[in-house]
Amino acid sequence: MTRKAAFAFGLLALAGASIAAAPATGYLDGVFDLTTIVPPAPVKGDIRYAADRKVFKATRAMLGTPRGTLATEDVPSSVIAVEKDFSCAAAVTLSPETTPATHRLLAAANADTARANNAAKDHWQRLRPFLIDKGPVCDSKEELAKSYDYPSGHATRGWTFGLILSEAEPDRATPILIRARAYGESRIVCGAHNMSAIDAGRTGASATMQAIRATDAYQRDLAAARRELAAARANPALAPDAASCSAEAALTAPSVLAAVRK
Repeated sequence: MTRKAAFAFGLLALAGASIAAAPATGYLDGVFDLTTIVPPAPVKGDIRYAADRKVFKATRAMLGTPRGTLATEDVPSSVIAVEKDFSCAAAVTLSPETTPATHRLLAAANADTARANNAAKDHWQRLRPFLIDKGPVCDSKEELAKSYDYPSGHATRGWTFGLILSEAEPDRATPILIRARAYGESRIVCGAHNMSAIDAGRTGASATMQAIRATDAYQRDLAAARRELAAARANPALAPDAASCSAEAALTAPSVLAAVRK
């Protein structure tokens, strides 16, 4: 690497670190209200409540499988961590350093969808599945119990990333949205969320994203991310590891729920 190139890369890394450290403000004024859009949280006697209990019990054995390992790897939920999780699907290494404009876009939209989701969680205050039925989880029960189940924050974030990245890279829409679906399902495998909470997280993210897309700021940032991703994908040095991506694709292609039987 030439001295000039090294200097340029150093500036890019510093810029990426600055973006990662800065709090995301989002695109929307206030909190998008999901409580009249997302169905109410299931309660005893609701057919969804019974289905949630069945799915939780049926998926506990998955923790000891490769899919369980992936679910555990999906636990860290910072924007940077989820960018890493989506790098194979996007066919480029996503990070504040390699794709700073894309990182800024994802972080800002995530701030909006997370705020909306958290307000809905506090509204319904539904208990997590392991507090209703006994069973192992892949995360700290003590930490999980400090917040509520419905809607799932992980599913909200994963679906937010899926919608944005598939819009920025339409030729990669299928693998990106498969990964987004699987990212939410990892919380079912983990035992951290009920099936209904995953569905609600996706619904909430989709609704909030409709409002976000209507803003001029989002459209400007999306255009910048499209240009950046096209250039990054043309750089072989930014391609994710092919073997790891192939293994991940094999695990995420089938839906977790396809394995749930009577």
